[in-house]
Amino acid sequence: MPEDFSENEVVRQRKEKLLRLRSEENYDPYINETWDREVTLEEIRGRFDYLEPEQEAKDSLIKTAGRIMTVRRQGKATFADLADETSRIQLYFQLNSVGEKEYDFLKKWVDTGDWIGIAGYPCRTRRGELTILVTEYKLLSKAIRPLPEKWHGLTDTELRYRQRYLDLIANPEVREVFRKRSKIISSFRETLEAHGTLEVETPILSVLAGGANARPFKTFHNALSVEMYMRIAVELYLKRLVVGMMGRVYEIGRNFRNEGIDTMHNPEFTMMEVYWPYCNYVDMMNLAEELIRNAAKAIGTLEIEWNGIKLDLSKPFKKITMREAVKEYAGVDFDAVKTDEEAREIAKS
Repeated sequence: MPEDFSENEVVRQRKEKLLRLRSEENYDPYINETWDREVTLEEIRGRFDYLEPEQEAKDSLIKTAGRIMTVRRQGKATFADLADETSRIQLYFQLNSVGEKEYDFLKKWVDTGDWIGIAGYPCRTRRGELTILVTEYKLLSKAIRPLPEKWHGLTDTELRYRQRYLDLIANPEVREVFRKRSKIISSFRETLEAHGTLEVETPILSVLAGGANARPFKTFHNALSVEMYMRIAVELYLKRLVVGMMGRVYEIGRNFRNEGIDTMHNPEFTMMEVYWPYCNYVDMMNLAEELIRNAAKAIGTLEIEWNGIKLDLSKPFKKITMREAVKEYAGVDFDAVKTDEEAREIAKS
């Protein structure tokens, strides 16, 4: 949008449009109605991928719903891009297909950002674009605020993290990160439960701030009249469960650290800790390898590339000590270092 055309002006105009929609059409786009979404856009793409250019699936009426991302009006025809949580697809509204009254309503009242339900037939355009020829639609919810700028997306890193919902709208690949995270956590649970490990929930509030070296968030418990802390790690109560003979336990829980914030550090974050009695660090190393490998399987690949390095997670992980790692990758042999001062000088260099 033009730089002098502020978001506030867009909001003002859309609020006025909403009032006119209610008064002129007696239509409230926020009424409690449902739309029977039978398939997602991703399912539509999968089912009708076989369509050739200029071919229609006239015997396959489908019902779906989503958000209007772009609108292109061409006289008696309107093209729009519809998006849901799975994919994006082109819509084709024809005057003859939806009827004159509904087509006029579309032109006058439906904008980018609005949520609509549609019914229609899949087809493929001459240029090869999978499209839905709309025969029926319903405006489900009116958008008051404009979407992020459609051509350049949302690129400001701080804005993306502060207004995550905008990031999810403008950058669909971020939604895939959320889905992968869910699959990874599910795989953690499956792996640990296969080893007889019990998932537990432990207190977030505590009279002790411990488990890690970090500054805690403080609060006050009125009923007990004591100062309390939000946990900085899940460690302390998990160890008490081991002492209490609960056996193997783990927790995936929120922690809170009242410290710096950037794109890699958040004051509120999720941590997983696992405690196995009768085991040592070698067992934990093997478990960590298994957790990582199974998580990779859960999101579909054991071969990944990270910072230009290709990794095959199907192969056994290399296991070395910290001293061996420093010697191999930093070229410093600390077995040959005799004094603390000598070690400090190496660290400085």
